Amino acid sequence: MPRREPESEPVVDPTDRRILERNYDYAQKNVRLLSMWYECEPKRMLKLLAEYDIELSRNDKRQFGTYYQSVQRHANAYGE
Repeated sequence: MPRREPESEPVVDPTDRRILERNYDYAQKNVRLLSMWYECEPKRMLKLLAEYDIELSRNDKRQFGTYYQSVQRHANAYGE
């Protein structure tokens, strides 16, 4: 009888909008915590959230709102 290889799980893109939004929810809508999960700087996380137009929590808006909005404006202006 031939040996069967274990079926591999589908590869999930952590930067996919739906996955990113779900993970932000899991991180209790905390950019710093989410950036630790993704092992990146908070600025990189904010860029991803802004590019996908994922709304920040009230606390994250207070801390990062200006930067987030500037990234969103840039993305909208240049169609990124």
